[in-house]
Formats: sequence, C-alpha cells, structure tokens
Amino acid sequence: MAHITLQIGVLEELGIGLVLVTFSPLGKGYLTGGITKDTKFTKHDFRNSVPRFTKENIEANMALVDFIKGLAIEKNITPSQVAIAWLLYQKPWIVPIPGSRSLRHLEDNLATTNVSFTQEELKRIDEVLDSIHIQGDRYNANNQANVGN
Repeated sequence: MAHITLQIGVLEELGIGLVLVTFSPLGKGYLTGGITKDTKFTKHDFRNSVPRFTKENIEANMALVDFIKGLAIEKNITPSQVAIAWLLYQKPWIVPIPGSRSLRHLEDNLATTNVSFTQEELKRIDEVLDSIHIQGDRYNANNQANVGN
C-alpha cells in the first residue's frame, strides 16, 4: 500500500486526477472473488504469462482475496464492489470506470456508488492491506519493464 499511497500523493501534489478502468483495480480477476487456488486459465488467457497468476503466487495471494470476500459478506456486497468502493474513498479525484463486456458486471460496478464505509472500516482495511505482501509481478518481464510495480 505504501507504493500506491506514494503515487496518490504525487498525483495530489500535481493536481492530477486518476481514471482507472475497473479491470485494473480488480486485479485482473483477483478482487472479484472469482479466482481460487484451484483456478486454471484457458490456453489463450493472457494471465498464463503473468507471474502473479502462477499456481504458487495465486495460493500466496489468497490472503487478500479471502479478506476481500469476507468484507463483502459482512457488508452484503460483492468483492468487486469492495475493491471499487475502497478506491472511491481514497480521494474524490480518483474515478474508477467500468470496463466490461458483461451487463451483469457493469450493473455490479455501478451499484458500487451505493456502498459506504465507516472510518473504522477504512482504517481496518488499510491495516490489513498493509500487512499483506502480494507475490508475483503484475505483468510478464517484457511488459513489467514498461510499468511500475
């Protein structure tokens, strides 16, 4: 989270807004709750080339997925809504936008505007996120060289 906080601080300092297609904030599927330690991707799924999606890294990163799923159950919302709503609470100039080919996912994303967090919940989320170390690069070596971690 320190890496994200630093980037948000720089954007804030420079007066730059941030627009994110929800595919990225949803961790390429991690934060939807749809990926499990037994997930196998189809032959042509790009995640087969992403280090974060090796069997070992998926298992190592389940602490984050389990936390998001648990919070979603507590709040009676979807894991995707937890992730997007958390982003909305970070700064008023951070705008996640739905990037979906599915009407069901679009409706789920839009319903996030009805989600609220208390200050205590946000503090708890940040504490848990700070304690979780995500394993595996976001992209394969070729693509990772072009982005920050």
